[in-house]
Amino acid sequence: MRVLVVEDEARLAAALRSGLRSEGHSVDVAPDGAEALWYADENDYDVIVLDLMLPVINGYEVCKRLREKEDWTPVLMLTARDADRDMVHGLDVGADDYVTKPFSFEVLLARLRSLARRNVTERPTVVTVGDLALDPATRGVTKGGESVELTAREFAVLEFLMRNRDAVVTKQQLLGGVWGFDFDGDTNIVEVYVGRLRRKVDQPFGVETIETVRGSGYRLRSVQ
Repeated sequence: MRVLVVEDEARLAAALRSGLRSEGHSVDVAPDGAEALWYADENDYDVIVLDLMLPVINGYEVCKRLREKEDWTPVLMLTARDADRDMVHGLDVGADDYVTKPFSFEVLLARLRSLARRNVTERPTVVTVGDLALDPATRGVTKGGESVELTAREFAVLEFLMRNRDAVVTKQQLLGGVWGFDFDGDTNIVEVYVGRLRRKVDQPFGVETIETVRGSGYRLRSVQ
């Protein structure tokens, strides 16, 4: 999944980013409501984790503006408040679910997976390219009906390529979509993971679906 975390508490934001990335998700973090709206305008997210008490523009207003622009990305509100009226107001302005602080990270992950599955109008439950199938809900991958075991990060790279089937994806697009815009590590990590995917998705089946487009990036072709 690609997740936007909107949280002004630096330690919590860092913990969420680290935890979600360890699960193989791509994460961007916005420290205030105005920056959150900019991120949402510039990128497509599977789900948004949105704190209520934010500087510049509060979470209620952020959610309201997203819905007014017909941005239906699932929103999970994150708040320290537990009064019923706060929850009702959040849901009334367009939030899909909420979690109160303190919370269990495992529960948060489960809620995020559930919300991502609801966005079926834009993202099918199971992504298929030829005989390759990827299920974001179960994190399962099959090739010709045969199970393919992937790590969390390999799964995220493959999902990004499959959602952009037959299109050339640049290294920077993969870094932003899988590792996040603020990734400051070695960019050669992309080649490493593409190589791993080829050894698991292509080579055992005698096909070459993941190709390198010289000087441009990578493309996953629709090959039966």
